[in-house]
Amino acid sequence: MTARAWAALLLALLLPVEAVAAERFAHGILWRVSRDGVAPSYVFGTIHVADPRVLDLPEAVGRALGRSRRLYVETRLGAREEARFFEAEQFDDGRRLEPLIGAEAYAGVAAELRRRNVPDDVIARIKPWAALVNLTVQPDDYASATLDQKIVAIARAHGARVLGLEGIEEQIAVFERIPLETQIALLKHALAHRDELAAMIEPTIQAWMRRDLAGVHAASERVGQRYPEMAEHYRILYRSVVENRTVVMAHRLFMPLREGRAFVAVGANHLYGRRGLLALIEEQGYRVTRVY
Repeated sequence: MTARAWAALLLALLLPVEAVAAERFAHGILWRVSRDGVAPSYVFGTIHVADPRVLDLPEAVGRALGRSRRLYVETRLGAREEARFFEAEQFDDGRRLEPLIGAEAYAGVAAELRRRNVPDDVIARIKPWAALVNLTVQPDDYASATLDQKIVAIARAHGARVLGLEGIEEQIAVFERIPLETQIALLKHALAHRDELAAMIEPTIQAWMRRDLAGVHAASERVGQRYPEMAEHYRILYRSVVENRTVVMAHRLFMPLREGRAFVAVGANHLYGRRGLLALIEEQGYRVTRVY
């Protein structure tokens, strides 16, 4: 498991639960967070891809990042965290993937993971959620830097500290708490519809390039519309990886925003909606103003 694989899952497989009245934060990917007596901070909605079209940061984003002392990202994954995630991806209680998903689906998973140089003994023990995450990344994707990685590099070049809003055990728990039935259903669906799901990423990229948070949200809804029989499973996934984590992010930002000069870079899906990160920050008494 890598940070790239985690990010790709969030982009490719998220389904918003229902339409919300979110015109207040429908457009814009860079927002200024201000309060009397506190230096301003900024919230930037990223897109977790390495597509060259998204890597050219606007001047407004570069200026805001240059003014900031600390960069807060969703998760920081170093070598220790990667090793812990790799361990958590595999059953340690004797269970195996094949009996859970059936021989035919297992053969498909194994073939795809071997292309990613995953050893057979690891494939046999891999948990359904971990197989799902890895299937969303193509081998060629690992060679390029993502927008998130570029932002981290710029922040470090300016001497800013880079901090994570969640720890590795919390990230593992996000997946472990998804019911096994849902993990299996999502894995089988992703395996059977790889090309269609991959094609759904492009509208999200286009919406993000227009700085259209409502469009990013709407593009994601296509999964449920196209596969209504899977809607409940995607709803569970969305609740786990977006809604619940957004609340945690807002809580973790309480002190950094009070200190000021923080730059927050999280997936754009976390920003939109009346229970999105921008709305939750506004509820803490800050003025949230669109910059770009």
